[in-house]
Amino acid sequence: MAPVFSFIFVLFSALLGASMGSFLNVVASRTVEGRPWWGGERSRCDSCGKVLSAVELVPLLSWLAFSGRCRSCGAKVPARYLLVEVFGAAMGGLIAWKWGPSATAAFAAVVAAGLFLNALTDLYSGYVYDLLAWGLGAAGLALRIFGGWGALAEGLLGACLGFAVIAVIIIVSRGGMGWGDASLAAGMGAALGWRLAAWGLYTGFMMGGLTALALLLFRRVKRKDPIPLGPFLAAGGVLSMLTGSWFFSYLGMAPGWPWG
Repeated sequence: MAPVFSFIFVLFSALLGASMGSFLNVVASRTVEGRPWWGGERSRCDSCGKVLSAVELVPLLSWLAFSGRCRSCGAKVPARYLLVEVFGAAMGGLIAWKWGPSATAAFAAVVAAGLFLNALTDLYSGYVYDLLAWGLGAAGLALRIFGGWGALAEGLLGACLGFAVIAVIIIVSRGGMGWGDASLAAGMGAALGWRLAAWGLYTGFMMGGLTALALLLFRRVKRKDPIPLGPFLAAGGVLSMLTGSWFFSYLGMAPGWPWG
């Protein structure tokens, strides 16, 4: 692929990722609030309730152009809106950079969106919704049909692995984690396959542990304060997709369909 076309494709994918991040933020927020995110319900300012115009809903640019404030009442728009769009853009750009215009990139984008949505609901409510986690797994298994029976079997093994690891931790810790985390790990495993699921779980736990340690050292949380695991599982899953081919080639193994 020509360098200019490659740059354009990555840029377009990053912008599309920012738009998807904005949409997933709406889905997560309204799911937590018990409001419908489909149909004709419009986005409104959280402070004054004014329906937002199209110019106020442009991913990345609107928040920056209006200095993170509502045009009508001047209330601050939480920075998380911008951060979600930035993370979405980063994921879209990285996926496009790694796989280019390919079926694997499309597969990775679907999985990344599912992981991101579950991470957001966990951040906003401390709760992983089983239906959303199972939806990720169902979508992953459905897409794996295109890879044949072997790819489908790897997804089923990944689902069993993800669920079993979290289930053991829940039982041993007597409820230190929630069963929603087990559902998310199972959904992630179904989409990634057992090899990348194992790598994703490891990296997710490592990132979660290091973050918890840093928060404790800086006294931002106490030892018994709950820290949501979902965002770290999601980050581990995305990182696993992006680095799995390199990691398993180092071990002399194939990462499995469709990753290599």
